[in-house]
Amino acid sequence: MLDLAFLSELADRHAGSLRTPVTAFELRGQSFEPWPEASMMGVVNLSRDSWYRESVVMNVEAAVRRGRRLAVEGARIIDVGAESTILNALRVDAETQVSQLLPVVSELGADGILVSVESYHPEVSRACLQAGAAVINLTAGERTEPFYRLAAEHGAGVIICYVQNGENVREVGDFQWVEDHSSVLYDYFAREIELAVHCGVKCLWIDPGLGFYYKNLNDSGARVRYQIETFLNSFRLRTLGWPVCHALPHAFEYFEEEVRCAEPFFGLLALLGQTDLLRTHEVARLRGVIESMQTNR
Repeated sequence: MLDLAFLSELADRHAGSLRTPVTAFELRGQSFEPWPEASMMGVVNLSRDSWYRESVVMNVEAAVRRGRRLAVEGARIIDVGAESTILNALRVDAETQVSQLLPVVSELGADGILVSVESYHPEVSRACLQAGAAVINLTAGERTEPFYRLAAEHGAGVIICYVQNGENVREVGDFQWVEDHSSVLYDYFAREIELAVHCGVKCLWIDPGLGFYYKNLNDSGARVRYQIETFLNSFRLRTLGWPVCHALPHAFEYFEEEVRCAEPFFGLLALLGQTDLLRTHEVARLRGVIESMQTNR
């Protein structure tokens, strides 16, 4: 049961991590301060396979319009992607992704909006950075060095996603469970952070969430339990020295027709775990959660 006793015991057990300082940085003239400050990243999906229908756009004009609206609602970064990560989504080759993404990146960037591009293709990342993207939302699990070098070359940030056992998010195998997954996450991100910093990256977030569709995770209850555990234990990764980003899940099986309420609920749990950047389809709804949690500061 998730209650005050559970939260108290978790905080007491890992008290040394609660007050660990985390790096603040400036990205393209905008300052990103760590928790208890919290920023939002709004989502624009160019793939029609993305099941979160409210975030799907049909053309460049709709994508730019949604990106601008999310920025007005409070998103400090707009994350755009041209390929869904769900298991049965169509694969979209790099050339097609570039042709779809570049007009959106260029127009939003020209407005002064920080644009993140979700990609595991170096060529897609390179083209979008040249068009003005400010962040690579890196969904590759192997051979990540070229992405870090591209980000450093363009003065961009990187979100390092956790990909447990696969070349990228579309090619993962079965998920391996361990008793204390935070220790596995720590080791994974320690390696990637060392490489990224060595390549010259100065702005980065780590994303420890499940996020992607491993073949053996058909039990929604298991997925939700993992996500909640990861959200609440995120503060333990502060000892790595960099802010945490979380992509908020949906849990349709629990929320059913009220599924648009799921991300604000999970956002609350992520904030309790000291998350710094929240990736959400529901910027306006989540903004109220963040503001209400900050009233006692």
